[in-house]
Amino acid sequence: MIESESGAMRFFNYLGMEKIAWALRRLYCPVAANALVLEVGSGGNPYARANVLLDAYAETRERHWVPLKSDRPTVLGFVENLPFKDKSFDFVIASHVFEHSTDPEKFLRELQRVARAGYIEVPDAFMERINPYRDHRLEITVRQGKLVIRKKPQSTVDETLVELYSDRAKPYIAGELIPAHPFVFHVRYYWQDKIDFVVINPDVDATWPPPTDVFSTPNVASTKSIRQRLLDTMRAWSSQRSRNCQIDWLSLLRCPDCHSDRLVRSEGQLVCNVCGANYPMRNGIPELFSHTKVAQHD
Repeated sequence: MIESESGAMRFFNYLGMEKIAWALRRLYCPVAANALVLEVGSGGNPYARANVLLDAYAETRERHWVPLKSDRPTVLGFVENLPFKDKSFDFVIASHVFEHSTDPEKFLRELQRVARAGYIEVPDAFMERINPYRDHRLEITVRQGKLVIRKKPQSTVDETLVELYSDRAKPYIAGELIPAHPFVFHVRYYWQDKIDFVVINPDVDATWPPPTDVFSTPNVASTKSIRQRLLDTMRAWSSQRSRNCQIDWLSLLRCPDCHSDRLVRSEGQLVCNVCGANYPMRNGIPELFSHTKVAQHD
């Protein structure tokens, strides 16, 4: 049984200081010091304990154009077709990325294939329904230890409900209630060996075109608060920088097309010695996307 909170998180929750407990969750990874940890959808703010990072995009509107952080071994690829060997990681983190997937079954199947255990964090389905993020394609909650997943047929599932909520309740709920009680409005799901889940509407097509009117301009970085600077310091302290520099990341990879592990570096790219597929490397980051179409998160 994996503990869902660190001692520090439990302490601040006991004191009623949920905001601090919530911030501390990003410093918590319940693994041994020698465990190899992958984070998928790592973006511009990866977990400190992650040793290897994967994201689909070097830059994207979905994270407000925040640059991809690649201060440790980093790979570009889709979670639905992870370019890693079976059980190559002890633990995988998927924080605020699962809800973007158009194929939840493939997404979760791949997490289970490459890792022995992991952590998934998403907005709870209730929050997603009343306060939808228009790039999110899934509504996810948890019941009796099982992820319950509903595919969204469009970006906003219930226009009438959202309009009623937005007109009066949104400033209080989004501005005060959710920040004060973040644990209630998010799903934090730890798993070991197997992810228990159900997709209640598997026939729904969630591949609708993403909206073009949200996050259309680059985000302007704001001055960091004292709390954020303190968290950055704690993350640096809890990271494994020296170890990460020595990871033989090539030995972890497999070809996303034929699934062979015979990938070699050749003239600034990776080449599969079995199927002949080649994958570019830019700024030292391999782009391991299948040459055949697969479901993905947008």
